[in-house]
Amino acid sequence: MEMGRKQEGTKNEEERPQSEKQPMSHLLPMKPVVPQASSHVATVSSDMGQMVCGGCRQLLSYPQGAKLVKCSCCQTVNLVLEAHEVGQVKCGGCAVLLMYPYGAPSVRCSSCRHMTKIGAHNRRPPQSVQQPRRRHPSYQVH
Repeated sequence: MEMGRKQEGTKNEEERPQSEKQPMSHLLPMKPVVPQASSHVATVSSDMGQMVCGGCRQLLSYPQGAKLVKCSCCQTVNLVLEAHEVGQVKCGGCAVLLMYPYGAPSVRCSSCRHMTKIGAHNRRPPQSVQQPRRRHPSYQVH
C-alpha cells in the first residue's frame, strides 16, 4: 500500500503546474521600494529659472537670462526659451500637449514619436495669452 501512495504522490506532482512543484522557500519576501531622499536640496530663487533637460529629463536650474544650459548628468546643451518664445500644439497621434519653439514647421512627440505639423489649424495661443498675469492687489497706506 505504501508503494501505491508514493505513486499517487508522484502522479499528483506531475499534474500540478510547474510553479507548484518547486518549493517556495528559496524566494525572499519583497519589500516596497521607497525613494531615498536626495543628499542635496535645490533651492530656486527668483533670479533662477528651471527647465527639464531634453536628453535625460532631469530638472535643471539656471540663472535668468541664460540662453543655453548644459546638463551635468548627460552633457546635453539645452536651449532656454522664454514663455513668449514657446508655442503649444496637441499631438496628432496621442493628443498630448507639446511645446515647441515658435517658427518650427513641425514637432515630434516624445511619447508616441508622431510628427505633428504646425499650422494655423492646430496652433494654440502662447501661454501668456491663455493665462494673463494676475495683478498684485494694490495696498493703500492710511
